[in-house]
Order: sequence, then structure tokens, then C-alpha cells
Amino acid sequence: MTMDMSRYLGLFISEATEHLEALGRDLVALEREATASTVDSMFRHAHSVKGMASSMGFEPIAMLAHRVEDLVDAVRQDRKLLNRDLVDLLLSATDTLTAQVRAVSSNREPEQAEGLLKQLSTRVQSLTGHAPAATRVAQVTALKPATPSGDDGEGSGGGEGPSGASGSGTPGGNAGPAPASGTPGGSAASGGSEAPGGSASGGAGPSDSGASGSGASRGEAASGAGGAPSSLAVMPPATLMPPRDLSGPDALYGAPGARSLAVVPENDAAASVAALASGLKAAASAGDGKAGSPRWSVRLRISPNCQVPGVRAFLVHKRLSSLGTLVDLRPPLEELKAGRIPDGYIQVDVETGVGDAGIQTALRNVAEVEVVSVAPAVPEPPALPVAAPALDPARATADAGSRTVRVRTELLDYFLDTVGELMLATARLREVGKVLPENTRPALEEGVYRLHTLVKDLHDKVMSARMTPLSLITDRLPRAARDLARRKEREVELVITGAEIELDRAILDELADPLLHLLRNCIDHGLESPEERVAAKKSARGRVTVTVRRARDRVIIDIEDDGRGMDPAKLKASALKRGLITEDAAQRMADRDAFLLSCLPGVSTAKDITDISGRGVGMDAVKRVVESVGGTLEIDSERGRGTVFTLRLPLTVAVVHLLLVEVGEEVFGLPIAKVVGATEADPQSLSKSRETALLPHGNGLLPVHALEVLLGVPAAPKPGYRPFVVMEGDAGTGKVALAVDRLLGQEEVVLKPLSRPLDLLPGLSGVTILGSGRPVFILDVPRLLTA
Repeated sequence: MTMDMSRYLGLFISEATEHLEALGRDLVALEREATASTVDSMFRHAHSVKGMASSMGFEPIAMLAHRVEDLVDAVRQDRKLLNRDLVDLLLSATDTLTAQVRAVSSNREPEQAEGLLKQLSTRVQSLTGHAPAATRVAQVTALKPATPSGDDGEGSGGGEGPSGASGSGTPGGNAGPAPASGTPGGSAASGGSEAPGGSASGGAGPSDSGASGSGASRGEAASGAGGAPSSLAVMPPATLMPPRDLSGPDALYGAPGARSLAVVPENDAAASVAALASGLKAAASAGDGKAGSPRWSVRLRISPNCQVPGVRAFLVHKRLSSLGTLVDLRPPLEELKAGRIPDGYIQVDVETGVGDAGIQTALRNVAEVEVVSVAPAVPEPPALPVAAPALDPARATADAGSRTVRVRTELLDYFLDTVGELMLATARLREVGKVLPENTRPALEEGVYRLHTLVKDLHDKVMSARMTPLSLITDRLPRAARDLARRKEREVELVITGAEIELDRAILDELADPLLHLLRNCIDHGLESPEERVAAKKSARGRVTVTVRRARDRVIIDIEDDGRGMDPAKLKASALKRGLITEDAAQRMADRDAFLLSCLPGVSTAKDITDISGRGVGMDAVKRVVESVGGTLEIDSERGRGTVFTLRLPLTVAVVHLLLVEVGEEVFGLPIAKVVGATEADPQSLSKSRETALLPHGNGLLPVHALEVLLGVPAAPKPGYRPFVVMEGDAGTGKVALAVDRLLGQEEVVLKPLSRPLDLLPGLSGVTILGSGRPVFILDVPRLLTA
């Protein structure tokens, strides 16, 4: 019977993707400095992918990952074998593995990479002196549309092979009996040598490889008479198995006396699932790194006269966390930080080896905190290795130590949309309350205020769940920088700092391509060739720095190179040639504004157009994307010193601050981030240039645009003074003044995207609903002016 593993497909895809991304990062780091820890990390990632793919029955992925594992193991044995060609080959294999995993995520069979597999096998044989071992793959079904598998299918194991195993050492080949392991870099799924009494020993197979042919206990029969399989070794995906020390071959390929996998009859599906669940529970139990430390039950009391109980409680939490692992904290940490501590008592269990005296010493100097008691916690009964029911306490311990779960981003988006609707409904209730009699308002206002507080708190929690470290996209940059530098035959050092700072996931999804394009610009246009750099008395190796920092409610990203810098005169000339600016505007334009001309379509100072950049369209897309998420792009440069691109981004795009303006009978929203200021003036007294009114502002004159004309809104002309809103335009227009009928004030609103066909209209970036129930369009002024 073929076991159905489709329930683990999502876990396999996410885990394999993470391992392959980490493998790519390690390969780039390895090329810079081949440390033992980096090589070991690469080996673990390749080994995990191979094991998981073997468990899930994905033979092409398992075979390719096995060859990568073999090559990395050869480098482990002798780091002198590492060179650029080998890194290129391993990176190519990593890219192919990633593509295969993506195919699986689309419910398609992974493609065979026969050419690449042959290259890897040849390199393994040349480095190790022996042919690579066969890869064993479990006979399971993982993809949703179940396909019947024949007994004589391609890649199936021979009759003498271990039970439940299939695969081959070469694409499309049939596997014979697995060779005995013992050679470095050999198959982690190979069967052991024959044990006394004619039974196959499982000692040579790893406990976490995912190959089912080496799971039998030492001395236990793994095949019946005539070599016919009679049992199926069942195991969870490799990354769910207990973490082990992988520094020695015994730990990787199995050692005498090592714990073996559960073996159940092949035709008993229920028992197979039960054994798999037992393995998962055992893995969770073994994964607790602090399980061997004694547990102490600590009871504390915050003084009733304490003015800052939350601060004292958090200090206690910090002190105890430094001693070991905290378990079963009551009240929870969020309640402690908020100072919500019933009767002032705190109860927590601490797994630590410092003992009673160490705990007392750590808490001795915390003011206004009394240690009520410190006593050994009641030990939990040890989990039996075989009987599944006895593992329940261990699972409870693992659950207590694990506080994270995987949540689909679509579900978080739904939560955010729902909370946004709650905020709008709350605002609507507040507006309704304003028309009620005054004697009935207090009760309603109190309830609405309480509701608003709860909804706002819920919104903040949902937003915090959506916050993701910027490393999600910056981790991809070193590989891109390495590949670009190789193509341009340059030495580039990429330094990234502050990648742990978090942003809304929706913003991160939009930022990946702009950051990559800016990196390409720095390497392709900004950095000189090694010969030019040496002639300019610079280091032959160029340097690109990505710095991320937090400034109040904004995140600032600087991408800086130490290259040749930008020439504002050339940028002005290119923009003039294409008729994007006037001669008068070019003369008045400051250098900082001239640098932003590179963001206009078609403007480029690149001498050569390559497949990397130089067409003058990339920076336009970068600026458009940054502004679409409510951010701004700034460029500063100095000839011969380098260029800095600065992205100023909001923490979230879900809530925006608007300036509400009225034109005729319509209300529109202007993003506060783009508003420079507001003033009043008499339109009849404004000077004009080529029929365009000019508004005095600061030391210059700004072109005036009537908002009703731009939008085509009917509005009767009003004599006398009218408000003007000064807005940031694009690089070609600079600041502009918008004439409106009335300023209605600022509003914090929930932004909603436009649906078809409104999203096709230039000048509209979104829509929101006011508390009165009135929909308001949010304007994109730069696009409105160029429409």
C-alpha cells in the first residue's frame, strides 16, 4: 500500500524553501570566507532537503539534493577543493532545486535535471575518487492528484533493496542493492550491510534521512523470504526530527545503538499514521534544548504601593529569562507589560541549572518585588519511547515552549480588512451619536469610545502580526550582487545592516524589485571597473552598503555606493533633449532635484545599454512603487565619491493620514506625506507665465493648478481669497500649488484599493470611507498632473 503524504505537502514546501534560501546565502558567504561553520550549515540544509524530498517521494529533488550534499561533504573534508566554479555549480543546483520545489507547490511533478545531475555526479567522482551512492526514495504519494504507481516503474528499487525504497544513482536508472555506507558524503539513505541471520541492518542509515530503506532496528528483519518487502519504515519530514550534532559521520549516517524508526506492516494504514504521529511527538519532545535542566517554581509579589508595576514585572521577566527557559508564566507577558497583575502576584516555572540560590540572587536587587517562594517544580513523568500515550506530557512541554504558528498571508489580509470595516463602523456610530438628543449621548459616547479602544487594539495586534523583518528581501541581495559582479568582472563588497527592522508585509512584497534595481544601478552604473578605481586611488573592490533604520513611524533605507557618482548636468541635458523639462526650469533646478530626473521615463546617462540596466525605465518604476506605498525616494550624489538612494517608507499601508479638501460638492483626500503646506491667496492677484498662474512660496514661485480643472469637477468660481495646498510633484514638475475651495482638516483613515475599472484611472491611488459613510478618493498628484 502506498502511503498518502499529501497532508505534509504544505509543510514540505515551506521548509524546503527556507532551507534552499539559507543554502544560497551560505554559498555566497562561503565564497567570501570558507569557515567551518558555514560549510556545516550548508551540509545541514542540503541534508534536510534531501531527507524531506525522500520522505515525500520526490525523486528528482532528492537525487539533486543528494549530489549537492556529496559535494559539500567533500568540501568539509578538504576546504582547498572550493573554488568559484564549484560555487557556481552549487548555486545552479540550488536554483534548480528551488524551481523544482515551486513546481511541487503548483501541484506538478518536479522536472528531471539530468544534465545538471550528470555534472554534479562527475564532480563528486573527481573530488572523492568514487562514484556517488544511490538515492533511496520512499514509495509515497504527496501530490493531490494521486497517480497509480506500478511495481516495475522507472526508478523503483530492486527486489534485494530495502523495503519501501526506490530511486537510483543516475537519472532513470533502476536501483540495485544499496551499497554499505561508510564513505564520507555517501548516501544518507543507503542500506546497511547484512546482519547476522540474514537480516538487513539499519544502523548505517540516518534516522532523519527520510529514506525508508534503513529504518529497521539492528537485528530486526526488514524483508521476508525471497527479498519481498514486508514492512514500511514510516517517518516524518526530516526537519521535524530531533536536532542532532551533525559534526561526525556517525551522527549523520547512523551509529550502532542509534534510535531507529518505527516499523509497521505495510498493509496497515492506520498503524502507519499512528507511527508517524508517534515520531512527530518524539521529535517535538527531543527538540526542547532545555529539557534536561531542573525546573523551579517561582512565586513573586509586586508591592501594592508600586507606581510602575509593569516595569517591575518586565524587569523580573528579563532577569529570569537570562537564567534559563521560562515556562507557564502567569499572568502572560503582555499583561505584565501593561501592569495588569491581579493582587500583584506572579507565578512562573524556570528551567535553569543555577538553583534556588541563583534565582534569589538574580531577583535580590529588583525594587518593590518580594520573592514569596522558590521550590522545585513537580517533575513530569518521563515519556516512554514506544507507547504513544506516554508521549502526551512531552507534547505538552513542547507546546508550552513553542509559541509560533504559520499563518497564511491571505488570512492576515482578511483579518486586516475585517478590522478596517470595524473601524469604519465605529466611526459611523460616532457620527450617528452626534444627531441624538444631548441627554442620551453620554451613554452612547462611552460605549462607542470603549468599542473604538477595543477595535484599535485589535487593529494594532493584527498589524503587528503582519510586520515582517526586512531581511525577508535583503537576504536575497548578496546572491544578486555576487552574480552581477561576476558578469561585470568586478569585485563588490555588499554590507547590510538593520535588516531585523520590521515592515508591513504588504510593503515588503512591493519593495523586492525596487531594491534589486537600485542594487543593479549601483553595481552596473555606480561602481567603476577595478582599473578605474585603482587609477582614482580607490580600493579595487567596490562597496555597496544597505542601511535600514527606524525614525519614529517611518523606516528609512539607504542604498549607497562608493563609485563615480552622478552628473547633474548630464541628467538635465538628457531631460531637455526629451522635452521633459524647459531650459528655464533646468537653470533654476538644484542638484538634488536634478538627480531625481533619473526617475523620469527615458532619462539615462548610461553610455551602454545592457540587459542589466541603462534604458532609463527602471528608476521611474522604483519611484512609482515607493510612492504607491506612501513612501518617498531621495537621491544624493557627489562626483567621484558615490551615490545614496534613500527610501522613506511608512510602517504600514493599511492606515494613512489625509488632508481632506473640498472642490465643488466633492471631497478628496491628499496624502499628508506629500503635503508641504497650505496658504490663502487671491487668484486674481497672482502673476502669470505662459497662461499659468504662479503662487509665491518661500523664495520662489510655484505653478498653480485648479483641482476642479484637473478632475473635471463642476465648481462655480468664487471671488476673493481661496486656499492653496502646496504639494510635492515629481522630478520634472517639482512642487506645485493646488487651488481648492475649502480645507476640511486631517483624518486618519483605512486605505482600500481600487477595483476595476477605477484602478485604470490616472491620479487615483485608493479610496476610503469617512465616518459619515461618504466615500472619498485619495489622489496621486504627480500622476494626475502628467495624465
